[in-house]
Amino acid sequence: MSHSNDPAVITRLLTEKGRWAVAGLSNNSARTAYGIAAYVRDLGHEIVPVHPKAETVHGQQGYPDLASVPGEIDVVDVFVNSQLAGGVVDDAIAKGAKAVWLQLGVIDEAAAQRAKDAGLDVVMNACPAIEAPRLGLA
Repeated sequence: MSHSNDPAVITRLLTEKGRWAVAGLSNNSARTAYGIAAYVRDLGHEIVPVHPKAETVHGQQGYPDLASVPGEIDVVDVFVNSQLAGGVVDDAIAKGAKAVWLQLGVIDEAAAQRAKDAGLDVVMNACPAIEAPRLGLA
């Protein structure tokens, strides 16, 4: 069975202030993750860059992987290609994240099911900058 996004979950994740670890976020301003991370920050969330380079992005300290991020994570925003998404989702489960958000074009049905089975909220193949205005949140 394929994953279906729940508008109530999307609304809650976008409106309840939280700490979003953005997997795949670097200082490359040409990448979509750069702009969407700023958008999520502007919605009032804390962003945490997660990228092998561990760069500081948008003034926030970066980390090479989710395991290295200190403290709790509310949402892991997955900006890696679909072939790598499952590993990030597994890391999010191991880290104790409350939700995973797989960006537009990032689809891994098995990983989404693993996250659901572990009790995480799951949004897949969606973008906050599209969903927030669509739902009247921004």
